[in-house]
Amino acid sequence: MGIATLFRHFPTKEELVVAVVADRMEAYAQATAEALADPDPWHGFTGYVHKVCAMQAADRGFADVLTMSLPGAQTLEELRARAYEGFLELIGRAKDSGQLREDFTSRDLVLLLTANAGVLSATADAAPDAWRRLVAWMIQSFQAPARGRLPDPPEDAALYEAMRRASHGVSSPDAGKRR
Repeated sequence: MGIATLFRHFPTKEELVVAVVADRMEAYAQATAEALADPDPWHGFTGYVHKVCAMQAADRGFADVLTMSLPGAQTLEELRARAYEGFLELIGRAKDSGQLREDFTSRDLVLLLTANAGVLSATADAAPDAWRRLVAWMIQSFQAPARGRLPDPPEDAALYEAMRRASHGVSSPDAGKRR
């Protein structure tokens, strides 16, 4: 396809990006809806975590979709908001059932996805299913009763910036510096 044809179909860069990632964001929102439909809150929660991590394993660009901000792409932003609100509901249901530890926050999923991205990157060729073990370990650590107090989670803005950098292959500004 030539550049002129591309620009006729997608006059702006944002429209092209939306066309490329819309199906991924729809799948993410669908995963949330399926988890909410599960009558067992813990099963819905853990199924969602597995599904999102599997989506990340199948498509390494998936993390980029979750961290990409496209304010002009109303459909994508609505899907993202619906998925996020659904995930908050999943957390609440799992906590109310007594099966999810009380100190779990939505930021813990971001940490899991970041860790999963690292495992996927390190093991993709040699042990492509290693991520499954990480996810199983993490789910067990999320389960109530809590076995100890956790440190506070990172602030939302700091976590978002870390994910943005990781998804774009940018290391932190302090990487490689000795302390």
